[in-house]
Amino acid sequence: MNIHEHQAKAILREYGAPVSEGRVAFNGEDAWRGAEELGGPVWVVKSQIHAGGRGKGTFKEPEAGEKGGVRIAKSVEEASEFARQMLGRTLVTHQTGASGKQVNRVYIEEGADIKNEMYLSLLVDRVTSRISFVASTEGGMDIEEVAASTPEKILSFSVDPATGVSAFHGRKVAYALGLEGAQVKQCVQLISTLYKLFLEKDCDLIEINPLIVDGAGNLKCLDCKMSFDGNAMYRHPELAELRDETEEDPKELQASKFDLNYIALDGEIGCMVNGAGLAMATMDIIKLYGSEPANFLDVGGGATAEKVTEAFKIITADPKVKGILVNIFGGIMRCDVIAQGVIEAVKEVGLQVPLVVRLEGTNVELGKEIINNSGLNVISGDNLADGAEKIVKAVRGS
Repeated sequence: MNIHEHQAKAILREYGAPVSEGRVAFNGEDAWRGAEELGGPVWVVKSQIHAGGRGKGTFKEPEAGEKGGVRIAKSVEEASEFARQMLGRTLVTHQTGASGKQVNRVYIEEGADIKNEMYLSLLVDRVTSRISFVASTEGGMDIEEVAASTPEKILSFSVDPATGVSAFHGRKVAYALGLEGAQVKQCVQLISTLYKLFLEKDCDLIEINPLIVDGAGNLKCLDCKMSFDGNAMYRHPELAELRDETEEDPKELQASKFDLNYIALDGEIGCMVNGAGLAMATMDIIKLYGSEPANFLDVGGGATAEKVTEAFKIITADPKVKGILVNIFGGIMRCDVIAQGVIEAVKEVGLQVPLVVRLEGTNVELGKEIINNSGLNVISGDNLADGAEKIVKAVRGS
């Protein structure tokens, strides 16, 4: 689960990390009032969307101006006007794709005297199953770009959960970032604080970019991206309340309500599969036969007919879908349940595109019998390769 920058900074502040004062605004009046409360003389007006690259982004609407999604204001009036220009407009960045995201809130923050910009993040290392730190002197840039062009400027290390974080880790980061004097002590404290926050809040990612040295020589978290393990939200009702559903794909949001694992993609063949590994293999073989998957959809091992029906609705709601491949290997999941769900879904939402169903495993013969006796125009796949080849041919008309 992702949250907005202003929410992430509120959590950082709660844990004692150094952040600037700011106010969230949902309209021009909020922005005016927030800027007045902060006092100036310089304010930063930041679009709040779940995507990076806001400063270099562009708005689709000309009335939003041409200065990007992060702007420097020199007066209360200018801060309010920038907020008015951004709110309700569509911001396009390298992470949003061409469709962009609508800005529904902005963050008005006091300006900072920046002497140096650095990069710092914490994430879960999937190889070691440990929390890892990533630090670089190249702040304000995408870490992927730094890794590609100057990898020697990146420090990364994992923390042993048996011993936890120590002052040594903080000094290691401080020296890698070229900090000195009181900044080293501040860095040691910040590293300890972020590690504690990461553990206690079940984070997936904390990215501070940039981490700055300000005019007074102190460290400050100037920007922050924070995300959490969705499976742990039952432990954190206070975090679940921060979820902004307007930032999520409507189809993915609907899928989550039925405990379906769905991710929208840009292809033309919708997939409904049980099991993440089989879903990945299904997408791969669709590409092998010359097409592209329109989604990743794992209905899970214990799906009901209701779940399958809902999954089918979500797939068919995507206008890019020109064909559907249902690929089920029944272990815990029974093929007859999938078949019944598919039949119910087709009868409820209709079938406007080719549909190939490949069933294998528990109650497979019963599942095939249900589909064959349904009277629906469903193509049967004998195996995964056969099913993929048939749906690609059906979509391409060959």
